[in-house]
Amino acid sequence: MTTDFSLSRDSFGKLNLIDADGVLHENVAPVRAFPIQAPEEGLSLVNVDGKEVAWLDRITDLPPAMADIMREELAGREFMPEISRIIDVGSYACPSTWTVATDRGETSFVLRGEEDIRRIGSVSLLVSDSHGIHFLIRDQFALDKHSKRILDRFL
Repeated sequence: MTTDFSLSRDSFGKLNLIDADGVLHENVAPVRAFPIQAPEEGLSLVNVDGKEVAWLDRITDLPPAMADIMREELAGREFMPEISRIIDVGSYACPSTWTVATDRGETSFVLRGEEDIRRIGSVSLLVSDSHGIHFLIRDQFALDKHSKRILDRFL
């Protein structure tokens, strides 16, 4: 499938879009409609005022070079490490310090309360730390036994 716009970066690294009518929209930002369940589908490109200037059904609809730019821009704007293992918790009473392995390395954070662990769909969880950083557990049932045991104490 083809798109009716083109994406490029300017000399300052800002993302620009030229729409089907040839109008240049400077400094646009991609926004995912479903960042967890369908991260590669349903993206809105918005201008600096937050107005949508283009819609993209799937990143794979873009030519490879534009898809790379889009993924690069999204990676730079979003920070949501994915927890692959819960190594340790300081206490089962909150606030509690968690040490976890993520796709971005090992880290520790403070969980203020059980309410900071939210279900997303049937298998995913979103864990918010005391600084507002969100950690994703894509599939709680795919975690190792030790991690599941710890997580069960907080759910």
